Amino acid sequence: MKVEDRKRGKLKDRVGKVVKKSGDKSILVEVTRRVKHPVYGKILKKRKRFMVHDEENMAQIGDLIKFVDSRPFSKRKRWRIVTIGKKRET
Repeated sequence: MKVEDRKRGKLKDRVGKVVKKSGDKSILVEVTRRVKHPVYGKILKKRKRFMVHDEENMAQIGDLIKFVDSRPFSKRKRWRIVTIGKKRET
């Protein structure tokens, strides 16, 4: 089987807000989701932060971006930007 014949699996994609520009070509993105508590039923906010590769240094703090998984760029950075949206007001 040739390398060209192999199909890459479905890429995981996420949407989040840029919270920090950390160094050259790197940003920290926070993804928040709302979950219901299993016993009490209260809606809680859960968050997770991802290190994302920004090749052109285009993303700014507050931008809403879409990113997908990719090869490892460094120890913690395993995601890359697909699109950059407008600034989101919170």
